[in-house]
Amino acid sequence: MAKYFDVHPENPQRRTISSVADSIRSGALIAYPTDSCFALGCRLGNREALGRIRSIRDLDDRHHFTLMCQNFAQLGQFAHMDNDVFRAIKAATPGPYTFILRATSEVPRQLLHPKKKTVGVRIPDHLVTQTLLAELDEPLVSSTLLLPDEEEPMTQGWEIKERLDHEVDAVLDSGDCGIRPTTVIDFSSGEAEIVRHGAGDTTRFE
Repeated sequence: MAKYFDVHPENPQRRTISSVADSIRSGALIAYPTDSCFALGCRLGNREALGRIRSIRDLDDRHHFTLMCQNFAQLGQFAHMDNDVFRAIKAATPGPYTFILRATSEVPRQLLHPKKKTVGVRIPDHLVTQTLLAELDEPLVSSTLLLPDEEEPMTQGWEIKERLDHEVDAVLDSGDCGIRPTTVIDFSSGEAEIVRHGAGDTTRFE
């Protein structure tokens, strides 16, 4: 059964966040809130949990997983950016955007697009997520919690606990976080290509 952690959205309890971070380090797959709906997350390099995400969401090997990063210093370890792309991403973060970029050698092979060698990265604008990332001190491998054949992501922590009780190890809940997934911008060619219209305004990339 999944553990359920209820935290305050503006003042998340440090002890609870520390406990969730410890569970991630120990191999847990969690459901957690972001600035654009709930996501599934696990530690970088956790192949078993990655397989569980693929199973829960029925994903193929072309799916772009996202590295949820705390800041640009972290993001820069895993993705290549020229100066123009850096400035464009910097102006839009933190926020509800996922950027597809050419991956560095730090990214595990199982996270790469099999042909393009790219990876999704983002810096969220969500206090609980940021607190967790700071405690973890490394990115979370993430994917939107959108179940197969459903049009909208799951939005309620208690419902996630109920439906995925035997498929995730923990649910971190801080209340409503919306139902729109991130806007996805592909910068792998050096130019902005809008892959998905979501919670982030696309005007600056058009």
